[in-house]
Amino acid sequence: MSDPNQPSLPLPLPVPLNPFRPGAGQQPIYLSGRTKEQDTFRQMLKQNPVTQNAIVTGLRGVGKTVLLETLKPIAQNEGWLWTGNDLSESTSLTEDRVARRLVVDISTLLGPLVAFSLTTPAIGFGATANQETRQLSFDDLWSIYEQTPGLTIDKIQAVFVRVADLIKDAPIKGIVFAYDEAQNLADHSSAKEYPLSLILDLFSSLQRKWYAKQFLLVLTGLPTLFPKLNESRTYTERMFHVMQLDRLSDDDAREAVVEPLKITKSSLGFSANTVEVIVKMSGGYPYFIQFMGKEVFDAWIGKITQGEAPSAPMDEILEKLDQDFFNPRWVRATDRQQQFMQVIATLPNGEDEFSVPEIVKASRIKLKTGFSPSHAVQILQALSERGLIYKNRRGSYCFAVPLLARYIQRQAWDPTSLHPGS
Repeated sequence: MSDPNQPSLPLPLPVPLNPFRPGAGQQPIYLSGRTKEQDTFRQMLKQNPVTQNAIVTGLRGVGKTVLLETLKPIAQNEGWLWTGNDLSESTSLTEDRVARRLVVDISTLLGPLVAFSLTTPAIGFGATANQETRQLSFDDLWSIYEQTPGLTIDKIQAVFVRVADLIKDAPIKGIVFAYDEAQNLADHSSAKEYPLSLILDLFSSLQRKWYAKQFLLVLTGLPTLFPKLNESRTYTERMFHVMQLDRLSDDDAREAVVEPLKITKSSLGFSANTVEVIVKMSGGYPYFIQFMGKEVFDAWIGKITQGEAPSAPMDEILEKLDQDFFNPRWVRATDRQQQFMQVIATLPNGEDEFSVPEIVKASRIKLKTGFSPSHAVQILQALSERGLIYKNRRGSYCFAVPLLARYIQRQAWDPTSLHPGS
């Protein structure tokens, strides 16, 4: 029990809420620099009939999933229903699994909204058929899939023809099917499974026919997505509008740092110099802006509560970013593959796109044992399978992880591998 004669201690001041939210798919308090993509999507929702679907693509950390979440209320405000999910590797492995994913999503969406009429045949002379009306379920649609003869595409088309009939009088414009991590979709000819082709063929056929309501497909994924689509079906160039997300401009990056503090009316603000440091070190990538903003904010709170002048320990924050984000990806590569990427990071265009001849030439200058063109192509393929490199639409290569070149430049070379005088 406290002594009533003892003077009470002052209550500690409340710690300001950290307004920055790094994390995969975490919705930021303020979304900066994506109004162009949102406006483009609004125009796509006005199509009748739908002739183009949407692809949102870009490196990890540019905000694809975040943008996808902002498109959902836009579609709903325009009179569309919205369904979708993440396309994991296991979900995308076979045609049947992709079909089941689609049926689960559409039945979950329409179940609370659509009454399903089922007629039970009469048995015996003079008997009358029973008519049952209840809410639509997964089993109702999946039974159509299972009872339809033919290939998987025939079965799933039959399901969607039934769905189109069920919603023909609904007060909506249509349904948006939105799938994240769509780069996991791939055809597997050796196993005679074509899940990627299945989705493309399904929506292509739906959009060629007239239905009272529209079906729109939105796919989100890494830059490897569109080349996969085009390889599977050449008509995808006409079927999709590609929204390529890149790093934010300096002005948009500054807004991404400053606006969350304003919106939350934080008692703690960043100096103009600190804002510029975050903008520069983040490279304009939304994830890194959120990561560095959070770390700087927490560091300032720690110093203020200890009575110290606030400052941003950027070296320590960069080290934490290296350990948390880059290092787990870097260690996927072998020693020789790491040398290969170190060579790429020495190129003036290492942060953008690079070619096999450029890598080969630089390796012969930098290393005792350089890379031949054929060996370089093999390593690029291996690094692509590890998610570290991708081949863009122009036939050049790029790092698949933002700011990876800067991280690699901070890594020490094996001195025994270097060419004398390099």
